[in-house]
Amino acid sequence: MKKQIEKILFKLKDAFKEESEDNFEMLSTYFQWIEGEATDEDLDRANEQLKEIFKNLGLGFFLILPFSPITIPFIFKKAKDYNIDLIPKWYKTFSKDDDRVE
Repeated sequence: MKKQIEKILFKLKDAFKEESEDNFEMLSTYFQWIEGEATDEDLDRANEQLKEIFKNLGLGFFLILPFSPITIPFIFKKAKDYNIDLIPKWYKTFSKDDDRVE
């Protein structure tokens, strides 16, 4: 079971590596949600993007999961448990104050 979870998390990590506006907005929304700043509409759009990623990765079984406040943090917690950093480097270079961090 551990190998299967790691395989899924690595697929997800690879999908997040694609620097796109949709992925940027999705990740930003999840971080805003953690801080209590995302609207329900924002979260719905982010969840739709994540569903598309799951479909593209052949992880359709995740589509039956309710994308609720429990599901998204669970995915990131599991990744952390397996020492898999899901947040791509390109995303980490952005900050709120300006467009790029040194």
